[in-house]
Amino acid sequence: MVDWSVIATVFSVYAASAVIPGPNFVAITHKAVTGKRSDALALVAGIVTVNLFWATCAILGIGVVFAMFPWLAVGVRLVGAAYLIWFGLRLVGSARATPSEARHPPKMPRFRGAFLQGVATNIANPKSIAFYAAVFSSAVPAHVSTQTFFAMLVTVGVSATCWYGAVALVLSHATIATAYRRAKAWIDLTCGGLMIALGIRQAFR
Repeated sequence: MVDWSVIATVFSVYAASAVIPGPNFVAITHKAVTGKRSDALALVAGIVTVNLFWATCAILGIGVVFAMFPWLAVGVRLVGAAYLIWFGLRLVGSARATPSEARHPPKMPRFRGAFLQGVATNIANPKSIAFYAAVFSSAVPAHVSTQTFFAMLVTVGVSATCWYGAVALVLSHATIATAYRRAKAWIDLTCGGLMIALGIRQAFR
């Protein structure tokens, strides 16, 4: 049997956390206004995939692992911070790129690259790890039925897909994309600066 009280708790806490802007939101925003809609949705798919991975790990007790090996948590946080700073610097660099430089073809298919970017961005976000470890250790019983386990994963997956997918669909609208092209440098600098700030904050937390 599914424990619907647990599902309700997971949904309410996750929904409240997802709408708070973070690295995932910034990455989706930038991809939506700079690339194709399919690329933005591919990035969302990568983020959702990692959300499901962290949720599974949390249910299975990843918080215990980090409690036993605190150096591992520190290492994950620093590597993630380094990636966010690097990504932010790339965005800042793209703000100064000339039109000819910006048109260089990507090294891998756009859809695949966007998906991997979503995976990397969410894996590099220690907030995701900490969130799932904290929420599932405090709000979820030590032992849940198989049905409840899969219902929790479905709740996380559907919630993440709906929210981030909506952001991608809205911001990839042609009108918004046109506005982006007019203010490309400022938007890239803003998104890059936010990523760098988030990376620095995570490195010293």
